[in-house]
Amino acid sequence: MSRICLTASSRVGCIRSNNEDMIYAYDKFVRSDTYHTEFMVENVDRFVIALADGMGGHNAGEVASAEALANLQYFISDLPRGLSSSEFNEMLVVWLSSINQIIDSKGHVDPALAEMGTTLVGIIYYQGRYYWINCGDSRLYRLRNGQLQQLSSDHSLNNLTGQTKHSNIITNCIGAGCRNSYLDIYEFTNDFLSGDTYLICSDGLNDMLPDVTICGLLNEGATAAELCEAAIAAGGYDNVSVCEFKVD
Repeated sequence: MSRICLTASSRVGCIRSNNEDMIYAYDKFVRSDTYHTEFMVENVDRFVIALADGMGGHNAGEVASAEALANLQYFISDLPRGLSSSEFNEMLVVWLSSINQIIDSKGHVDPALAEMGTTLVGIIYYQGRYYWINCGDSRLYRLRNGQLQQLSSDHSLNNLTGQTKHSNIITNCIGAGCRNSYLDIYEFTNDFLSGDTYLICSDGLNDMLPDVTICGLLNEGATAAELCEAAIAAGGYDNVSVCEFKVD
């Protein structure tokens, strides 16, 4: 039996006036709030734990992140039973195309939402199999045996060129006129182990805190709220959102 103990927190930070991040934490959407839950994996058929970091003028970023997560949650809940791994992947690719069109179309209808977009990173459980997905530069980490490893790859100009001056420029996202959006999809069912801790975060965390600091805080048992507080104490230049969960 696998039990998951989850905390989630999303904060506006010290500089921004609104929060464009959002988390879907198993059964609750979290923005400018904190949440905790526990559940047994064997009692559910599927679930989503994901984070979206929106972008765009005015409130457009928060619209894009909310739309992407709500749509993903509905899509996964509505999937038929019995899909193979390859069929599941294919369905996710179709979903990405659909949500891209939905978000872009909202911008065409309402000029205030033009060019809005969002990142997306998360873990999906579907009928006994675990997958992680990523689009953009929000991150998925795993803490195992005290060591922190970034599982996702940043879809950013910095990651492509190694030049940190471009660290805020992403090369892949949902919406924002990105015509070649793609999802990294990785099944890791056989590598989802008891004792591991998973961390999903917006760049408001890892831009403020180096990985070694994040690792130390997780090893001390820090909750999502405590990680957000540490990022805010370090400057809090952006919205900061964190979801961490432990596998028992």
